[in-house]
Amino acid sequence: MPVLLGQAVHVRTSYIELPEPTGTRSGVIGSGPPLQLLIIGDSSALGIGVATQADALLGQLTHRLGRHATVTYDLVAKTGAKTADALEWVKDLPKAKYDVVVTALGVNDVTKGVSLRRWLRQQAALFDQLTSRLDHPKIIVSGLPPIGQFPLLPHPLRWVLGRQAARFDRHLHMLAAGRPDCVALKFNMGLDESNMSADGFHPGPLVYARWADEVAQVVLTDPDLLDADLGAS
Repeated sequence: MPVLLGQAVHVRTSYIELPEPTGTRSGVIGSGPPLQLLIIGDSSALGIGVATQADALLGQLTHRLGRHATVTYDLVAKTGAKTADALEWVKDLPKAKYDVVVTALGVNDVTKGVSLRRWLRQQAALFDQLTSRLDHPKIIVSGLPPIGQFPLLPHPLRWVLGRQAARFDRHLHMLAAGRPDCVALKFNMGLDESNMSADGFHPGPLVYARWADEVAQVVLTDPDLLDADLGAS
């Protein structure tokens, strides 16, 4: 424990704080049938690690979806956000219609010591609030990344946080599997200095691109959202 605490302090003091990407967080793009999209979450949802929203999840996803639909989009995200924070944001949102909501939460819950039981209760409450306030959207739940591969973190801190993140991720997938309105994505890309950002903690453009590909695939092959034939075009 003293070693882990010492490493945690060292990481905080040596961490490079990257700026938020420039670009609009709300707008309309594309042509075709209407699609309302909300992305909500932490710094990865915000796009920390790239210079502009065009290279972040929001820009890469709306670019893909805009080939097939007129996408009205909103991004609600903040660096350091935990699931409890997002739950409060949703409670304050006006009731609206969204077809798709993408969530990206959990890393800060792990690093800030939120218990698994509490986190799962908060995730379930978040899904309930999204469903009731946003007119029953399809909720695409982003799985936790392999924190054990983050270049910033030294061992054994990297190993400990990686194990906890994997545990959270397994239970998140089980929670989502029990809800017909949710689809959980498994993070299946290896992380290292070649595809992470300069801070060693956030995604780089290649990771955001893979993430956008997987979300877009869910949307474009769901016949309740868009014509199923669009997914193959």
